[in-house]
Amino acid sequence: MDIQPYTTTETLAVGRPWLMSMLGIEANQTVTLDLTAFDQNLHWTEASKYQPERKLKSGIPLGKNTASGLFEPYAAVTNEVQTLTVTGGPTGGTFTITWSGQTTAALAYNATAAQVQSALEALSNIAPGDVTVTGSAGGPWTLTWGGTQLGEDVAAPTTTESFTGGTTPDITIATTTAGGAATASDGTQVFAGFLFTEVSFYPGTAKVAAPLMVHGQIDVAKLPVAFDPTDVPAGSNLQFIYKV
Repeated sequence: MDIQPYTTTETLAVGRPWLMSMLGIEANQTVTLDLTAFDQNLHWTEASKYQPERKLKSGIPLGKNTASGLFEPYAAVTNEVQTLTVTGGPTGGTFTITWSGQTTAALAYNATAAQVQSALEALSNIAPGDVTVTGSAGGPWTLTWGGTQLGEDVAAPTTTESFTGGTTPDITIATTTAGGAATASDGTQVFAGFLFTEVSFYPGTAKVAAPLMVHGQIDVAKLPVAFDPTDVPAGSNLQFIYKV
């Protein structure tokens, strides 16, 4: 037998690092989940050959499908996506991006996505995680907003360019996905609560009973999926903490 030292840190509830306090209320609602609506990796982990059960993560935001009466992952509103495109084929020069009154350092006409993201994150009003930039060197660059801008209708940035070469070079900005729009109309766009415990189920299982948490104090940063507390309807008994 091989015995190794083991160290663990207790949280308020095992498997619920996102739960800060039940606020003295232990009652949860028992609901039925539609397991076919949950995604592997995002919502549940695969079983091993020694442990056949799959396991849904606790803390998943849920909504109720009005047609089936079953609970599914909450269909959060859309995140803002914008595209910056360099036109006219410049061969040199720089540009800057201004957002919410702040302007980045100058960026080369053929900057990489990582350089654009770093320049935006250097602004005091954009924190790491607020925007993700993808694309090829020289663009187009896709700005996907999240973090404190998760699910928000984000104002489009503006740009100033001083390009050289090419034919009337410029940089344009387009909103490809507007933030804050509903992504479903089946009832799951209405937030109902969080999955209170981890839930085990076998492959092939379509439905399972689970506890729905509607009271408590939540550490948003530790939830298993991205969630914007501003989407929660007024009158909710949940309280949200952004940083602890």
